[in-house]
Amino acid sequence: MTKSMTAFSRRSMQCERGTAIWELRSVNHRYLDVCTRVPDSFRELEMTLRELCKKYLGRGKIDCLLQIDTSQNNGEITTNGAVIEKCILTCEELASQIRNPAKISPFDILKWPGVVEEVKRDNSALNTTLVALFEEALIELVESRHREGLQLQLLIEQRLKAISDELAAVRQKFPIFLAARKQKMARKFNEIPLDIDQGRLEQELVIIAQKSDVEEELDRLDAHLIEIHLAFKRQEPIGRRLDFLMQELTREANTLGSKSIASDITQSSIELKVLIEQMREQIQNIE
Repeated sequence: MTKSMTAFSRRSMQCERGTAIWELRSVNHRYLDVCTRVPDSFRELEMTLRELCKKYLGRGKIDCLLQIDTSQNNGEITTNGAVIEKCILTCEELASQIRNPAKISPFDILKWPGVVEEVKRDNSALNTTLVALFEEALIELVESRHREGLQLQLLIEQRLKAISDELAAVRQKFPIFLAARKQKMARKFNEIPLDIDQGRLEQELVIIAQKSDVEEELDRLDAHLIEIHLAFKRQEPIGRRLDFLMQELTREANTLGSKSIASDITQSSIELKVLIEQMREQIQNIE
């Protein structure tokens, strides 16, 4: 199954604290790399979130952001009386030693570390709700990756068709080029003012033909194309498999170019490498 590693999803809901919003962003990565950013009071969810990501995703860098918007909710504030009293006494002591001291601002005292305390709440019910919402966002992310993956597959299949057509053209032209090459070599040997054994001449022509034969490379290229089509039918991440097959296609295209006996075959080798590189760029985003 072809899935892209690039996607985005967003899920929100009203809860007892306000509006909870999950935003998930996914980009390509060699492995599965999950980064969670949640408020401190929900840090205990991180392990559960990572396990869910492993359940649904194979590769990619995943950024998971939880936001709790409490702007429409009357938040509770608790303060530490002992710390406040100590701050006031300290300020009064300093004020007694200063000529014309400024008035103490309550807001300045509230900024002092330890004055404002977080309200201790039972998050168990809300945690369950947030995890369920996260899974919904994760499923949406997977669906988005799958849709984009299908588009990438179509682009790659277009290049595969172009490569197949190019190979068919080489197969059709190669016997003609090889026959012309043999005739040219035989004519050059005949022009040499030496008594050349015809049997040896035939052997040399056979050796030249064997060195120039690209049938093996064409067969391997065809086999790799078939393997790529089969990979698209696998129910597992296929990005690494496809990347390996791109390396093998490039290897055979280079060999085809090195054995070229005509400019048309050289041009075909170049065209193959261009198409392979275009596929490789797309495959970098496939899970």
